Amino acid sequence: MSRIQNVFADLKTKGETAFIPFITLGDPGLEWTERIVRDLERAGADIIELGIPYSDPLADGPVIQEAALRSLNQGTKLVDVFQLVAKLRQSGVAVPLILFTYVNPVLQFGVERFFAEAAKAGADGAIIPDLPHEESEEVRMAAVRHGIDLIPLVAPTSRQRIEKIAKDAAGFVYCVSSLGVTGMRSELSAELPEFVAGVRSATPLPVAVGFGVSTPEQAAQIKRYADGVIVGSALVRKVKPLADAVAAGNQAETEKAYAELIRFAASMKEPLRS
Repeated sequence: MSRIQNVFADLKTKGETAFIPFITLGDPGLEWTERIVRDLERAGADIIELGIPYSDPLADGPVIQEAALRSLNQGTKLVDVFQLVAKLRQSGVAVPLILFTYVNPVLQFGVERFFAEAAKAGADGAIIPDLPHEESEEVRMAAVRHGIDLIPLVAPTSRQRIEKIAKDAAGFVYCVSSLGVTGMRSELSAELPEFVAGVRSATPLPVAVGFGVSTPEQAAQIKRYADGVIVGSALVRKVKPLADAVAAGNQAETEKAYAELIRFAASMKEPLRS
């Protein structure tokens, strides 16, 4: 099994559900991403998604779009991603790291080169939301060659394609909780448990739910029927005050915003424990 699957297997024996936070790499700076990742691990993150900033993030809502823009304005490049992942590994970060990106940057960088560099740096998985399953073979095979789990997204509209998508999945299957772009939702769809059950029946891999999960109460609901909870926009939203305080040079507000970011992350993990 891959390191990602090993984490899920270990959590299952403990009766826990995986907490998978998402942050945008380079927001509000690469040194901050390094610090945030280390403290997310300490706060209970089981797997961490690192969003690679991109100028046209089709699957992302305004919160993550703004974070990507802040990172790009800092000058973050794809090469920085691999360097930072390597640095995190060298500093002792042990949780699986997943790179979230779009297909165009991968194609421009070179598919084979992308996965070779990701593996060399110490990444464990990749998520490419705008890569159609029917056109994914080249990318999937490159990921396999370099030992990177290519994690597919399955949306409620994918019901007729679930078996095909799940058959080629690696690591886990990412269930999109609702239609549309990423962003916080006030409540989860009543049909989500049935949808997740359908995905479960099509794959032996773990199943995690993301898109819109923003409160510990929602995380507790998802724990009843899924193996993992992915939290993106709600966490990235907490980075915004940190970025503002850093830009203003306000040390007191910076530390206050940072403490709130990590506190919120810990609160999302708490209901997922046994």
